[in-house]
Amino acid sequence: MHPGDPDSLPGMDWASLVDRVLAGDRRALARVLTNVEDGAAEIVRTVVAAVHPHTGGAHLVGVTGSPGVGKSTLVSQLVAAWRQRQRSVAVVAIDPSSPFTGGALLGDRVRMQEHALDPGVFVRSMASRGHLGGLSWAAPQALGVLDAAGFDVVLLETVGVGQAEVEVASVADTTVVTVAPGMGDAIQAAKAGILEVADVFCVNKADREGSDRTVRELQDMQRLAGGDHPEIPVLRAVAARNEGVEALADAIDAHRLDISRDGRLETRRRARARLEVREIALDVLRLRFDVGEGSGGDHGGRGLDELAAEVADRRVDPYAAADELVARVEAGARQ
Repeated sequence: MHPGDPDSLPGMDWASLVDRVLAGDRRALARVLTNVEDGAAEIVRTVVAAVHPHTGGAHLVGVTGSPGVGKSTLVSQLVAAWRQRQRSVAVVAIDPSSPFTGGALLGDRVRMQEHALDPGVFVRSMASRGHLGGLSWAAPQALGVLDAAGFDVVLLETVGVGQAEVEVASVADTTVVTVAPGMGDAIQAAKAGILEVADVFCVNKADREGSDRTVRELQDMQRLAGGDHPEIPVLRAVAARNEGVEALADAIDAHRLDISRDGRLETRRRARARLEVREIALDVLRLRFDVGEGSGGDHGGRGLDELAAEVADRRVDPYAAADELVARVEAGARQ
């Protein structure tokens, strides 16, 4: 790249680059996503501010479940189903991180190769980088960029970390929980609280022994849980043979229509915005706490390191130390 190239990091023309994303430029989209994932906080802030007014049109679908249930194959078949309906689809696949490079271990997305030449499909792998909950730190921002880019459906496939997968529901309009027979997933779902976040259940690999039992367990646990909402549909699929995928796509579309009609979509999106604003504010505060840790800075008082030493020596209790640190940050904000 040359220094004047808007795709190069030094002096990057972000306004021009985002305009290209909004116009459907896939190369610009890939560049923006790379910088959202790897860039500094100011870069992410600039990108989010530019794309945010253009978001809200995509159906954000989260697909989660334990490792080995066939999420990637199912996602690939869902992409094909929506493409047959003339809908553009973007996929964000959260992968485990390489312990050596920090990058996504499954970045080639072998199972998605059938869509590689389709201009209506965009697939992006993102490394979890140790973040719990099956997502990546940059996933919400990446979803916003893809939403603004004009995709009809944005699919988010979690990394598959077992019982810590409920976080996907905080960023999706519709959450599909995928289980498989013989893995005890229905019981694990109840233990992990996934019953509360699922909008659609998919029993994948339904040609295996025990699929009927898995379906019954999911239905029975819903009845035991009670509640005012309609029973969550439990669908069967054999993604490897493309069986049951059309019905699953229908159920996902129907859920979006239902929550749009009764106001739940707006409620979910406001809750998502509330969570996002809170997390950003907390990150800003953490950065301020870490500034001048060893001293009180320009605003008096003791720094974080000094307060921590006093807490460890039992001279100050943790709450009193936290109050002093917050007071110092507030004093700095007023100046």
